[in-house]
Amino acid sequence: MAIDESKYSASQKFLLNLLSLLTLLPLAPYINRFLPPIVAGGFHIDLAVAVVISLLLVYAIRWVFRPLIFPVFLLTCGMLLVNKYRDSYTFTNVLNDYKGMVQGNWGTKDSKQLDILSLYPRRVESYRDKTVRGMREKINFQDSVVRNFSVRHSLEYYDEYFYKYGKVTRFLSLFRYINSHFKYVLDSRRDEYFATPQETIQNGLGGDCDDHSILMTSCLQSIGARCRIVLIKGHAYPELYCGDKEDFEIMKQAIITLFPKPAIKEIYYHELKGEYWINLDYTARHPGGPYMNDKVYALIEL
Repeated sequence: MAIDESKYSASQKFLLNLLSLLTLLPLAPYINRFLPPIVAGGFHIDLAVAVVISLLLVYAIRWVFRPLIFPVFLLTCGMLLVNKYRDSYTFTNVLNDYKGMVQGNWGTKDSKQLDILSLYPRRVESYRDKTVRGMREKINFQDSVVRNFSVRHSLEYYDEYFYKYGKVTRFLSLFRYINSHFKYVLDSRRDEYFATPQETIQNGLGGDCDDHSILMTSCLQSIGARCRIVLIKGHAYPELYCGDKEDFEIMKQAIITLFPKPAIKEIYYHELKGEYWINLDYTARHPGGPYMNDKVYALIEL
């Protein structure tokens, strides 16, 4: 039964309202972790839904017994404080989730790459067949070294968001590990050398753009992703398949949330016939970063 409000002074009511608000603010993004992504009219509204759920929960607590909001507030803060030392969901995640919603809905633009892939996705302009064949032959996602490396580092980051974004968190964690540890090493001037993913792992993640592309696609495919390699003038880079438009929106929101610094202004992608692909190049700070150029010579589909 509801408590009679008349026995509370104005200052007590103000304190209760303030604590209710302070409880609601971190509780909403935490609940949002366990909600599926909800996109309506191009807007991500799952955090807004979580705010409504949190508001109803806080209101129910106050309706039953208002002073209960004190231990609930302390419990919420205590949980976030403990998580700080467990490397789990913390105050920083709360802030990033709110920033991600705002930036994902209003701050970040889509930038479709207009090049040969948009018109002739299977066309090769003029590139050495042995380059395509050589890279394709070195891709290996069934090797135990590759699989074990990929599983271990797919768990390195973002585990607290798994309930929210599912397998996407594993893909983005693996991308972050590889790209933050990969070091560029030139090939011999005499010949082009394509390293297997096992070689690149064993040598400490060193190599050129070809080696990075082979490693990234092999590792991601070993944990269930779909990838391809794009060859452009003077460079090669891997791309990750997102799915259809709705899947792309979820991927975009996950990238904005999980890669908050620096703020992402645009997400670059290729799209043809409803299939969306994003750039995973080591030259970009985040998935979906800018392409180096649009002089596409070949597309290696895997």
